[in-house]
Amino acid sequence: MAKGDPITDEKREEIRKRIRELHAEGKSRNFIAKALGRSGRTISEEAGHIGISFAARAGQVAAATEVRQADLADRRAAFAVKLQDIAEREAAKLSEPLLYWDWGGKDHEFDTHLAPEPTPADKRALMGTVATALDRSLKLVPPKDESGVEEGLALITQLMSGLTAVYKAHQQDQEADEGA
Repeated sequence: MAKGDPITDEKREEIRKRIRELHAEGKSRNFIAKALGRSGRTISEEAGHIGISFAARAGQVAAATEVRQADLADRRAAFAVKLQDIAEREAAKLSEPLLYWDWGGKDHEFDTHLAPEPTPADKRALMGTVATALDRSLKLVPPKDESGVEEGLALITQLMSGLTAVYKAHQQDQEADEGA
């Protein structure tokens, strides 16, 4: 069955039978739609004709989605910490001695040299690593706005709600006085 194919009476009975089976197995509307090669809307309509609703599961789906999003937020925060650690570790290397090594010569001899600090090119590479790690860390978990803007907006919203309530009460009192 392809999406968009008209549903004949034969297909309709087959589709409804499969909807009953898959729904009984606890499958979601979208899963059933994909399995049957039909749109979610078609599945909902056909399910409605046989007394099946997917609305009862909406709360479960919403709760599961909320839990999954919270888990992902925790994982992003943990990964942001790892990226911050990488940035700090690489930044510390900018002024530390660095062991350089080389295979060279006609006999492929191994040689090492301890430099008091990295070369300018290596410092540039380290700074690139630091900048990338910090940037990604900040994108995963942006710093909180501690300017007080959010609190100010909340206070203004509360004030406006209070003023609106007082105004409405005043209007009701005037209408009551005029009606008396």
